[in-house]
Amino acid sequence: MSCYVLASLLPAGMHPDIVAYLEGFDATLAPFGGRYLIHGGRKTALEGTWPGDIVLLEFPDRAAAEAWYASPAYAELRPLRTRHLVGDVVMVDGVPENHRATDILSS
Repeated sequence: MSCYVLASLLPAGMHPDIVAYLEGFDATLAPFGGRYLIHGGRKTALEGTWPGDIVLLEFPDRAAAEAWYASPAYAELRPLRTRHLVGDVVMVDGVPENHRATDILSS
């Protein structure tokens, strides 16, 4: 089952460290089957407010997502982002293809 990494990051200037982070980031995804589903883009807050930018990555499964996050390649880049951007990053499992809202009642 797919696993997702969702980042909600507050806007910041384009510091040289952020440029270096972005330039190196894509190469960290490929070995783990990661891909972008959302990277910034237009958004509309339907309830509440959402001041940040959104990045949503998809991985084939949780093991691949965890291996990517723990990889030396990403560990080397991560401080370039965390020194300059404030936000939250979470990992969340997807649901089966035929998932229904009531499925959570039995878990």
